[in-house]
Amino acid sequence: MPSKPGDRSIPPQSGEAVMVSATTASAGGLTRRYVRDRSWERFGNVVLAGSPLTVFRATVAGGRVLDAIERDEPVAASPLVDRLLETGSIHPVPEQPSTLSMDDVTVVTPQLGGVATVDGRIVVDDGSEPPLAGAQVRLDLNRGPAAARNAARPLVDTELIAFVDADVDLLDDVGIGSWLDALLPHFDDPNVGLVAPRVTGEVGSPLDLGDQPARIRSGTRVSYVPAAALVVRTAAFDAVGGFDEQLRFGEDVDLVWRLDQAGWRCRYEPSSAVWHDPRRTLIARIRQHAGYGSSAAPLALRHPGQLSPVHSNGWTAGVWVAALGGHPAIACGLAVSTALRLAPKLPGVPAARSFRLAMTGHLRAGQQFAAAIRRVWWPIVVVGSLCSRRFRWAALASIAASPSTTTTDVAYGWGVWAGMIRTRTINPLLPRWRPWPGR
Repeated sequence: MPSKPGDRSIPPQSGEAVMVSATTASAGGLTRRYVRDRSWERFGNVVLAGSPLTVFRATVAGGRVLDAIERDEPVAASPLVDRLLETGSIHPVPEQPSTLSMDDVTVVTPQLGGVATVDGRIVVDDGSEPPLAGAQVRLDLNRGPAAARNAARPLVDTELIAFVDADVDLLDDVGIGSWLDALLPHFDDPNVGLVAPRVTGEVGSPLDLGDQPARIRSGTRVSYVPAAALVVRTAAFDAVGGFDEQLRFGEDVDLVWRLDQAGWRCRYEPSSAVWHDPRRTLIARIRQHAGYGSSAAPLALRHPGQLSPVHSNGWTAGVWVAALGGHPAIACGLAVSTALRLAPKLPGVPAARSFRLAMTGHLRAGQQFAAAIRRVWWPIVVVGSLCSRRFRWAALASIAASPSTTTTDVAYGWGVWAGMIRTRTINPLLPRWRPWPGR
């Protein structure tokens, strides 16, 4: 289950662009079509795209590659294409036929109670009482989904493993393979280690990561995917040691981040979708989100700095500190001055666009701060509200920013604090500061 390591609706601050020069010397590999990320903007030989937002300055030859991408034409692999992929600026179009088929995939489902699905998949009974009829693997004790998934590995002899939870409907009337049609072509790239579909169900669910494809990486627009449904290359799974069985929650986040750190590409492909049965009651949803939150502290210890509730720079933080401190004129002046300073640091990007970029970054940072208050800082803010009107205004503003998610956000925070007390760390509370562009 995911730990909601970042608010997926708020990408890293747009003002925090990174400069990259790019050429097109051949790198070998596939020739294929790519779709541009929704962040893509082009100004001559300069492209602004990706997550975090990156500035590319292409050569003349590189400009021709950019032209082909914009015309939806196939392009050969190159350092420029590779860098665009790495930063999430472009995404492969999953075209058939793939070199892989359903015969190259083993479906694994961990299950506790209920009725085993009989459709060719491997069902792992995670300590059910009475034992689950039809399961191929039986664990005597309930050890959690990570251990149950790992227990199926000795039975897998295919190139790919598809992990599918028992409460996931593959939305498929003709067999369990068709949901894989848009996922398998990604594995034609030998660097791809994991591909995940869109998981639909509960409105506003942290499992549903939207309708835009993405490179999955900590600190980006799509920083995790749930193990409710995902496909992983068996060699990549073995290379990182599978799921961490010490994690009851967040084991999927941990797996993706370890794959990424080991050099495997992880992709989110929303053109394939599955259905996850939502929790039936509000109490059940609150418990679910508290469970997600409980994984934050263990994940923060395993991946220092990757689970920060806010990724910002000091100038942007200063803007919001001044605003919440009751000094709107200072906040506005600081925001405008920093926005004006950004233009010289982004050569090739029109000054007006640089200004809007910085101002948008300040606004999105405000959304991040509001989400952090609702989700992890709320106990501190509640205590502060007892004696400070500023804290009360901050609490009300954070609720107003997303009233529909406040209940589950607070539940998530409850789980975060429980996990911090248990592991004796405050890492999930700490913001991550980034330098202003050009430093």
